[in-house]
Amino acid sequence: MSRSARFGRLVVFSLLLGGFLTADAQGQEPRYSTGGTCDFSSLPGVVWQGTDRHISLQRLASYVAPVYWFSPDEPLLNQAEGDSIRIPEAMPFQTAPDRPVVYYQFDDLLVDETLEEGAFVRDSADLGSSVVDLGALAAFHLNFLAYFSSEVGLGAHEHDLEAAEFKTVVLRSDGEWVRENTDAQCDEQTYMVAVTRVSAKAHGIIWFWNVIDTDDETRFPMHLLVEEGKHGLATDKNSDGYFTPGYDVSRHINDAWGVRDNMRSGQLVSGGYQAWMTKVRRPEQRVYPPLPEDSPGRARLEQRGYYDPDVSYIEYELRPLPPAELGAYDKGLYHFMEAKEVPGWPEVNTGESLQDVLDWVDEGSVVKSLAISLMNDGDWGFSFVFPFFIVKNLETKISGGFLVWRMYLKDIELRDFGAMLMYAPSASRWFDTYFALGYEWYEEGARGAPSEKLDDFVLETGFKFRVQLGTSPLKFLTFFTDFWGLRAGIKNYGFTDIDRLTYVFEFGAGAW
Repeated sequence: MSRSARFGRLVVFSLLLGGFLTADAQGQEPRYSTGGTCDFSSLPGVVWQGTDRHISLQRLASYVAPVYWFSPDEPLLNQAEGDSIRIPEAMPFQTAPDRPVVYYQFDDLLVDETLEEGAFVRDSADLGSSVVDLGALAAFHLNFLAYFSSEVGLGAHEHDLEAAEFKTVVLRSDGEWVRENTDAQCDEQTYMVAVTRVSAKAHGIIWFWNVIDTDDETRFPMHLLVEEGKHGLATDKNSDGYFTPGYDVSRHINDAWGVRDNMRSGQLVSGGYQAWMTKVRRPEQRVYPPLPEDSPGRARLEQRGYYDPDVSYIEYELRPLPPAELGAYDKGLYHFMEAKEVPGWPEVNTGESLQDVLDWVDEGSVVKSLAISLMNDGDWGFSFVFPFFIVKNLETKISGGFLVWRMYLKDIELRDFGAMLMYAPSASRWFDTYFALGYEWYEEGARGAPSEKLDDFVLETGFKFRVQLGTSPLKFLTFFTDFWGLRAGIKNYGFTDIDRLTYVFEFGAGAW
């Protein structure tokens, strides 16, 4: 396979991940009608189209930039509304303008290796003025980061930096996908920038992220609901000011954090998200992005009565994320900046790097999807839980939980072995249930004496308690996993007739 062909496959794979290619367009009517024009506004996630081939990072980020929507009782608002809002804030080592500030960071750019030279031209004096070539650019990861000087509630601390990642592709009017899926007719080469997924990285734990895949109902600019006092971010797919699990998030629905304004009180209350946790958002607590005049998102907002000079509103200033070393004078500030920073951003990857596209599939790593525990069901042993597809989790569509494999070794010299298929409603709730069934092969007999080999069907159910250690004195244990926990259940042997019952206790590391 040629390098250019390999790159083309990578681009198509990127689009598949964003939900664009859900059907084969060959022999069918185009999925998206443009009326024979060069208007691509009907394509999901398109935040800009134009004939400019070269574009600055600052301008490109401005087209993608989100709206931030605060609770009316956000402490840092000080009851401000409209053009008097001054959050998110500028970093303390920078000059604060008379308006909010939001930072951006292009983590990486995926470019055609045959056009790599000149695909990105860095401006060392002003990173935002650096230029990318849309003719060579296939995809990019763009993070927006909101800084807050403090937070209140459970685990409150000084400094807070909350991120939202936009996974984005660049399409061309003469490209294969556009030809097969639209009826567009363009006189000039036209480029489109389209967001395929938004991940609001609530509280930095991957299972908690609020992730939405773009579809026909997703509105841009994306509205991000800001959690009262804690500032975790949640996606608002239709910008109605309400968080609806299964609609405003499309991945890890049972684990998605949502927006929990009740956290300000210092109480977690429930393991899963509940609608009553979110206060009603009002239009006057929105902070708008500096969308360029040719932005489709700006046009849509103007049609709905926003960006009206007679209406009080505020646009934030968009700045490149500064190097973490500038915040090194404050240990707490440096910790947040260093955790979010991609040194020397953006990283430029070529079409030959398949892994850069595969990273779009799953937010989590395989290691952090494992669980290893010490167990006792009358005999001591070890339990291991791992994803259904070994390297990828299987999330059930109807219930939103996960099917995983659970295996264990126990008894004398770990001679007994069990394999079970286990259902877990979530991977992160502090209190959860579970259900498992499978088969166990075991021996009966004392050490050194003749033993009888037996096997039997086993069924187990019970409760799982998890603790997140990231903010505890034991946070050094998170090198393996964010969670440690305790499982307590009851197991029966026998399928139609129960031969015997045992209690099961486990303690160990991992989401499961």
